[in-house]
Amino acid sequence: MKKKVVVISLGGSLIAPEHIDAVFLDKFKKTLKKYSKTRKFVIVCGGGTVARNYMQALAKEKVPEIELSLAGMRATRANAVFMMQFFGKEANASLPLDMRHVKNELLKNNIVICGALRFVPKTTSDSTAARLARYLKSPFINMTNVKGLYTANPHTHKNAKFIPSISWKDFEKKARKMHYKNGQHFVLDQHAATLIRKHKIPTYIIGKWLNNLKNIISNKKFIGTTISG
Repeated sequence: MKKKVVVISLGGSLIAPEHIDAVFLDKFKKTLKKYSKTRKFVIVCGGGTVARNYMQALAKEKVPEIELSLAGMRATRANAVFMMQFFGKEANASLPLDMRHVKNELLKNNIVICGALRFVPKTTSDSTAARLARYLKSPFINMTNVKGLYTANPHTHKNAKFIPSISWKDFEKKARKMHYKNGQHFVLDQHAATLIRKHKIPTYIIGKWLNNLKNIISNKKFIGTTISG
């Protein structure tokens, strides 16, 4: 039986919120290893705080916008290399720099880890994951530091309401209402929102609680947001 592929965007806030969360990452690794008997996984690493710190410092020096984006890309790749080392023999040993490389690594590995691939203006690792999900014909799971989509940022708005499900079209409208900026905190970037709507990619937004990841993989109920038709 051919194994199904699942693309996971792993937020930089989960890899290294302030310090490396080795306990979470170890549980994450064990979870994917368990399900790799029937699935293959692509993990797209985010840049998180490291990327934002780089970009904020460079922005103060009035560095061109493209240089800010490239600094963010390098941070995601650094996180990816760290995650490859953390996973060890369970994952790929060569860092992919394009989608074909990711696909080739999937032929040899059940778990493939990457960071940024090619440069696309005004995008984050979310768009990289969405493009890979389309290319590999897979669902897309976004793991971040909130349990799903809210009416506002729950970290700064105590009255923000949780949204358990939303259509591709309505999600894209919600994302496009905001002006893109490097290091933004919205759960998926605007370009990713358009990609999942245009190509009808089943998308799930969840927090760091791994039972929710297990339940999505097992087609069970989970706490998070579903973006679909």
